[in-house]
Amino acid sequence: MKMEIPRLRSEEEVRKFWAKSDSTEFIDWQSGQKRRFPKLKPSLRTISLRLPVSMIEDLKILANKRDVPYQSLLKVFLAERLEKERRP
Repeated sequence: MKMEIPRLRSEEEVRKFWAKSDSTEFIDWQSGQKRRFPKLKPSLRTISLRLPVSMIEDLKILANKRDVPYQSLLKVFLAERLEKERRP
């Protein structure tokens, strides 16, 4: 029989509780099922990025050829490079 998770009043209490607790004492991970959350969107944060005007113009030209917003193309390029850098 698994232990019951206590009622925690704040996110800070939740963090402290799980930092010192073993989840296997509370949750039967073996009986878990995989789930997909297709409509879940990642958290976003707006940043300011200074780029040379010529670089932005080149990006806009490439984006226009692909019929996508240039900010979206920049995110694709950045994601591809991050993936490449993470590989061993």
